[in-house]
Amino acid sequence: MKATPLAIPDVILLEPQVFGDARGFFFESFNQAKFEAAIGRQASFVQDNHSRSARKVLRGLHYQVQQPQGKLVRVVQGEVFDVAVDIRKSSPTFGQWVGEILSADNKRQIWVPEGFAHGFVVMSDTAEFLYKTTDYYAPEFERCIAWNDPAIGIQWPLPLNTPPLLSSKDQMGLTMHDAELFL
Repeated sequence: MKATPLAIPDVILLEPQVFGDARGFFFESFNQAKFEAAIGRQASFVQDNHSRSARKVLRGLHYQVQQPQGKLVRVVQGEVFDVAVDIRKSSPTFGQWVGEILSADNKRQIWVPEGFAHGFVVMSDTAEFLYKTTDYYAPEFERCIAWNDPAIGIQWPLPLNTPPLLSSKDQMGLTMHDAELFL
């Protein structure tokens, strides 16, 4: 597995070694020891989530203010543009974002640590998105920052003048200025 810190070094792109031939392919999608070596610390996962979404569905930017979740994310069908925003006020990269294309074809994964808001937009007809979390989902602690907050300035790969498809929860996302953040 190749581990590459992104522009925000705490967010790490993981690329597996894929073995393929005429029959198909094989790769190790998760190995605890290799993962912990890649992120430089111990992490335990307690929940796996799986979503399916249509083209232009944008989910996020989500996080939990208590029971914060680290997330190991990947796509098993289709393609998404995946984003992590540093919302740790004490961080030198506070308010910055990184984004990568994750797809069934490239088999990449991203480690999004605790203290980050996370979201993605679907770029293919459909996409199935899997993620492991380091803490349980707690709706009472879930928060949402607006996907289009100009203070963050995420460059979502959406066609010009084409808004994404948002859940009612995501339509109510706050600006980072008004959101409850991490210290």
